[in-house]
Amino acid sequence: MGSTQFGNFNNFCRDSTLPVCNLFSPWRDRPQNLFGQLQGYGRCELMGIGLSRERHLGNLGSILIAFIAICVAILLILRADRKQAAVGRREFQLFLVGYIIIEICEIFTVGGLPMGSPLQQRVVLGFTAIHLGAIVATLWVLMLNGIVGFQLLDDGTPLSLGLILLSAAALFIGTGYIALDTAFSYSGRFDSSMSGDHRNIGLYVLYQLAPLVFLAAFFVLETVLVLKVLGEKKPMLYLIGAALLFALGQIFQYVISTHICSGTNGRINGAMFETLFTLLAVVMTWVFWSSITEDDWPMPVSGGTYTS
Repeated sequence: MGSTQFGNFNNFCRDSTLPVCNLFSPWRDRPQNLFGQLQGYGRCELMGIGLSRERHLGNLGSILIAFIAICVAILLILRADRKQAAVGRREFQLFLVGYIIIEICEIFTVGGLPMGSPLQQRVVLGFTAIHLGAIVATLWVLMLNGIVGFQLLDDGTPLSLGLILLSAAALFIGTGYIALDTAFSYSGRFDSSMSGDHRNIGLYVLYQLAPLVFLAAFFVLETVLVLKVLGEKKPMLYLIGAALLFALGQIFQYVISTHICSGTNGRINGAMFETLFTLLAVVMTWVFWSSITEDDWPMPVSGGTYTS
């Protein structure tokens, strides 16, 4: 694969503000801008707003939206708790908890906080590893939520929750370890990703490809559930809306970001819009889940069949 772009992060890091890009150079050698954000990919530098002593807060928009997202997710967890008879209530709450962890990490990994000391930069790398692991694990949990609706196992039971948590923990630990080994060179296995095209097959598969597979699987599973099992169409509007909002956020992140940065002289880029549209996608996903767990939907009975 040496002649392909598969596994390469350099172009992504040049044009987007991704947490994974914090990893691909030793913290002690990394060029810094005035607010200490790890960078150096030849991209438009996100300077944000000026602070005292020539420091800058790089991504205030993402920080504020991430804080709002945390509050909204907590509210959705509480709202879900009121739906006592809802199928997959606890499982969906696990997804929202994972989303909260992602947004907490995002404040530190892409927020452009003034962090100039070596210790502070190590903290950023630690949060980056948690962030990447949380993204993979949380979208895995979302995909499993798509299976829960078919009632192959009783939802909300220790067995159901335990299987989800253990499998998600395995993905979280595996992704987090690769990220930490890349950043701090524990084994030296990923040292080659520190230069050139920043090729890291492990992180590319886990961080770039696996989440897309999980999302696609969730969409397909829920489509089958709604159209074939429940025999409804209206919830599909919410599901499609969530997919479109998420896709729009990714377009801002991967395609439009560099143009926004250049057009605003580094004051903002697409990262804050990606955070915003992802939040809206999560809210729409909750609306979708809520709409298919109403009391008047067909209820599962023994044998995995549904009855009105």
